[in-house]
Amino acid sequence: MAYKNKTIRNPITGQQIRFIQTSKDTNGQVLEMESTYNPMSKEPISHYHPYQDENFTVISGELRVRLDGEETHTLQAGDTLQIPRGQVHSMWNASRQKAVVNWQVRPALNTEELLETIMGLATDGKCNRKGMPGLLQIALTSGKYNRETRFVSPPPLIQRVFFSVLTPFALMAGYKAVYQKYLD
Repeated sequence: MAYKNKTIRNPITGQQIRFIQTSKDTNGQVLEMESTYNPMSKEPISHYHPYQDENFTVISGELRVRLDGEETHTLQAGDTLQIPRGQVHSMWNASRQKAVVNWQVRPALNTEELLETIMGLATDGKCNRKGMPGLLQIALTSGKYNRETRFVSPPPLIQRVFFSVLTPFALMAGYKAVYQKYLD
């Protein structure tokens, strides 16, 4: 379970997240984190949040941002960016110095649990070189957290159909949408 000053890390991507205010602290209104991106990190998969708005403030370094799959921006220390619900985006550090970002998600929903799950899977070596879990894990986890985040590709209808077909196989293989050990 996330709590103030708890730090989680993805050893594959190098991203580190420290919780500043959790959902519990704010009665679900906001999740505030400090995220550190390693130098020359890779661009993650494009995604969007159907029910959440995000606010970013670069504390140090710089952050590269791709919006709506096309335009890219470089944010420097002191720059802010608001991403409204539904806007497709991805973020990474293309510079040679660490980047530290204040990241706020409104409302919090279950974002903490999703982040702890993905970081835990990566720590246990259950993610690929890009930090993504395998397809059966994605089928379960994306179904559980589809209010928090969604992938852009393949199209949503294809994802729903494909993941619903994969879900029984994932469950039979022993996968879970979330693992309690990552939340402790």
